[in-house]
Amino acid sequence: MERRTIGAAALVAGAVGLGCMPMSWAYSGSRQRGDESLRAVHRALDLGSSLLDTADMYGPFTNELLVGRALKERRPDAFVSTKVGLLVGEQHIVANGHPGYVKRACDASLRRLQTDVIDLYQLHRADPEVPVEETWGAMAELVRAGKVRALGLCAVGARGGRRSGGRLHDGTIRQLERVQQVFPVSAVQAELSVWSPEALETLLPWCEARGVGFLAAMPLGNGFLTGTLTPGEGFEPDDVRARHPRFTAEMMAANQPIVAGLRRVARRHGEDVTPAQVALAWVLAQGRHVIPVPGTKQERWADQNARAAGLRLTARDLAEVGRLPAAQGSWD
Repeated sequence: MERRTIGAAALVAGAVGLGCMPMSWAYSGSRQRGDESLRAVHRALDLGSSLLDTADMYGPFTNELLVGRALKERRPDAFVSTKVGLLVGEQHIVANGHPGYVKRACDASLRRLQTDVIDLYQLHRADPEVPVEETWGAMAELVRAGKVRALGLCAVGARGGRRSGGRLHDGTIRQLERVQQVFPVSAVQAELSVWSPEALETLLPWCEARGVGFLAAMPLGNGFLTGTLTPGEGFEPDDVRARHPRFTAEMMAANQPIVAGLRRVARRHGEDVTPAQVALAWVLAQGRHVIPVPGTKQERWADQNARAAGLRLTARDLAEVGRLPAAQGSWD
């Protein structure tokens, strides 16, 4: 698989990563099986999808424990990315950016992941009660201590900016400019897909101009762009899509032309090429600093996603995808 460089630290990972969250958090709990998820991780690593993206809050904690089981055998093959800054309560999630907590959380993540160093440590959310520079400074100390190789920031409060009249990622860019004064940002993680392309407006250019890697979260539109979801089929109560306006039966039906367009492009490249692979190839085509991180808990989808790195879309393909209708329905 093609390999891409991530940010100031010049770390290298496969062009397509693996989002591990669905293995133990937010998607169809009844279908989460540890052994099957481990097979998905191993298959991804076999094919060069080295970036494994997790977080301490997923589970909470169980996702890092699962990834750690794979890392115990395959650490040299993996690029480990995890996150800090959110605590999961009984019915709520709160931010914690206190420096002491950040250092304790890193040590706990290292234990769960069964590794001596985290390749990319990302701030999941900034704590409104703690200046982000203080949190970032504590994370920078972890780099100097050899526990972390590089730092990243997840996009925060993106959709609130639109409601207040600002551009979607203005808040994230302001945070990036603040923390960049403390310690270099190596990567930014934010949503980017065919049906959610807003990062192309300001955030992606900001990263490209500064040599910052971009991890494209939800590049398959939470599974919609795969073409495998049936409108009206419904989701389990613990599945995040059960509460998303874009995943009502009405909105899923209204957005089928997007999947149909991806399927048309896929057919030009062969019978085995899927809409999901076209969607990932489109993300890959947005810049050499971009790494899509599709999430899955199944080996067959990990295999399919990894193989998308070999799909090269033509200028005609990219133009056709660019002309697809905008997604209907709120994303809030």
